[in-house]
Amino acid sequence: MRIMESHQIPDTKRNDFFAEHWGSPQMVISTGVYHSDKLNGYAVMNEDGEIRGYITYVMHEDHCEVISLDSLDENQGIGSALLAKVEDTARQAKRKHIQLITTNDNLHALLFYQKKGYQIIQIYPDAVAKARALKPSIPLVSEQGIPIRDELLLQKILVFTS
Repeated sequence: MRIMESHQIPDTKRNDFFAEHWGSPQMVISTGVYHSDKLNGYAVMNEDGEIRGYITYVMHEDHCEVISLDSLDENQGIGSALLAKVEDTARQAKRKHIQLITTNDNLHALLFYQKKGYQIIQIYPDAVAKARALKPSIPLVSEQGIPIRDELLLQKILVFTS
């Protein structure tokens, strides 16, 4: 597994990745509107130079915020490796915690993050309606038939080792 910093990946490849997997590079969540193809992050590349996983993040004054995490090859450790890389980056930057937002329908992500030590600390009811006003391509219902309405804020306190 080869992890690269996002700035090492050509702009068009980053843009195409987010267009394919998110509808566009634009991410609209409660904390803001982000252009994922322009954010700091890391990607897992395969032998053919294809992106198989990608994580983006933003450093705030006291915390790091994960904006997106994609793993195209499930149960291969890609998502775990990328998340660990951002956690290490946040520790090096002396951030106290990492947070992220996901939606109520994203049960896979909720399971994944909670197994990694993240805790739901806040719920934003009907937040996706506001995001949908800016990005109408956000679906109303998930593939599992769950209405996509709320955002959940998850957080992990970072432990510093000496």
